[in-house]
Amino acid sequence: MNRLKYPLLFLLPIMAALACLGVGRMVIPFGEVAAALMGKAENAVVTGMRLPRVLLALLVGGGLSAAGTAFQSLFANPLATPDTLGVAAGASFGAVVGLFFGLPLLAVQLLALAAGFSAVLLTISVGRGRQGTVSRATVVLSGLVVSSLFTAFISFFKYIADTESKLPAITYWLMGSLTSASFGRLALGAPFILVGTGLLFMLRWRLNLLPLSEDEARSAGVNLPLLRGLTALSATMITASAVSMCGQVGWVGLLIPHICRMALGGDNRKLIPASVSLGAAFLVVIDTAARSLTPSEIPISVLTAIIGAPFFIALLRKNGGWEL
Repeated sequence: MNRLKYPLLFLLPIMAALACLGVGRMVIPFGEVAAALMGKAENAVVTGMRLPRVLLALLVGGGLSAAGTAFQSLFANPLATPDTLGVAAGASFGAVVGLFFGLPLLAVQLLALAAGFSAVLLTISVGRGRQGTVSRATVVLSGLVVSSLFTAFISFFKYIADTESKLPAITYWLMGSLTSASFGRLALGAPFILVGTGLLFMLRWRLNLLPLSEDEARSAGVNLPLLRGLTALSATMITASAVSMCGQVGWVGLLIPHICRMALGGDNRKLIPASVSLGAAFLVVIDTAARSLTPSEIPISVLTAIIGAPFFIALLRKNGGWEL
């Protein structure tokens, strides 16, 4: 069974993507989808509208899941995610500033990255104890404080934004949507997610050493400060790029790593690739539901919360959570 589990897990995003390309208000048979993808037939709905959205959903879902797994390992805390550590709020603030001033996408992404990384540093600084150690309990509390601070900054910009043009765009964008997906946006945003996820994948076996003390890590030949910095930078890069392209997408970085940990254990060598695969498939399905269930598109963060919260509660009641 285990021999079949891993190949099926990695095929899951591909199967979900191919299935969802044909699903929507206009249902397209699989044969037509395949013909359009292979260039044997022209279908603007498949190649021009749905394909960029599916690719973006794969990238964002897989990236946020990997980032959530990395943050949980970095802080040895199952609640440490881009949302609870203030990274998502910080990146959102940077992106909102860019949108407020009408900056190009690349500038929006760079602002999101800078603000997101600043949020991580601020969370670590606030959560650091008198002896210089970061406590498992205080890191989430400090993350919530930092998140509230950046949320207040976002509210200020929403308050002063033009109510006719900028405010509706900022408000809808903050709720999360893949509506504006295009190959041009992917060309700018995908490298940040791919590089960040690639770094986490290459470092996945070393992530198991993050909970060690400085002396233990040194005896194992690992530069722990460098490893922590690379992990935080990679996860923040992913989060910032995802936020800059499609707004806040909650629950993915918490729910998917939690499911994978309960299914596979705490070994990051398995967790990182499994989280990427399952997260990518999950967000593709959620985005397809968001654009198909109602005449007007549902913000994606609404669906992730509606589906994620009850499922997460059920998992906790059944299994009692997990320990790192």
